[in-house]
Amino acid sequence: MSLRGGARRGLSVLALGAVAVLALPAAARADQPSEPRQYEMTTYYVGFLYRGPAWTPEVTPETQALQQAHLENIGRLAATGKLILAGPFSDDTKLRGMFVFQVASMEEAKALCDTDPAVKAGRLTVELHPWFSAKGIRIDPPKPAPAGKDSDAGR
Repeated sequence: MSLRGGARRGLSVLALGAVAVLALPAAARADQPSEPRQYEMTTYYVGFLYRGPAWTPEVTPETQALQQAHLENIGRLAATGKLILAGPFSDDTKLRGMFVFQVASMEEAKALCDTDPAVKAGRLTVELHPWFSAKGIRIDPPKPAPAGKDSDAGR
């Protein structure tokens, strides 16, 4: 069965909700019938990455270099602590992957997406949405910036 458009996005958001629940601390997930569950909520910005107008299935030295630059950019954004989740979808559709940002605004999330070499080249396009979910859904905590260096330098 193949899902299209909104149905696929709806399932993606549903899957993200499951990630949010699974990522809660164990104490927050524990069944405690005598006490209601309480946790903070916050706004994240989810970027769905789609095949762009310059996408091609061909594997060339240029597409390989672009993919490597895309992955390096993901690593750089994750190191800042602003990109908290990222990854590809494993089915072969126009929807290629997603980013989850924890930043102050949609504009900041867009600016971070615009740093991606694959987005700049038109190989990928990004559709951003605000997403309200459980606070603290990180996979890994951000790494502290080296002493005396600005972690946002070079943008």
